[in-house]
Amino acid sequence: MPNPVQPDEWDACAAAPEFHRILFENDSVRTLETIIRPGQIVPLHTHCWCGVSTVLSWSDMVRRDENGVVTFDSRASGVRREPGEAMWAEPFALHTLENVGDRAIHIVTVE
Repeated sequence: MPNPVQPDEWDACAAAPEFHRILFENDSVRTLETIIRPGQIVPLHTHCWCGVSTVLSWSDMVRRDENGVVTFDSRASGVRREPGEAMWAEPFALHTLENVGDRAIHIVTVE
């Protein structure tokens, strides 16, 4: 599936394959599994398509842009997700993600 926004090397599965795994892909859709364990930092990558994400487990996280500037901190925002909760995900420009909580972040996204 061609990436309309960023070069393919920044795609989550190419730039951070130890955290993102393709479960299914065809010309119309891609399903990703993302697992980030406590203390892990996902290297710089993008998500270039909208999608629906289902939470399997949740933990506090900090997202930073390509310059290291914090763009989201779940601890400050109060955002919490419950297992089984589905949410809409807009594309994300280049970013890192750090699991600053005590549980794994485990999400399946259909893009």
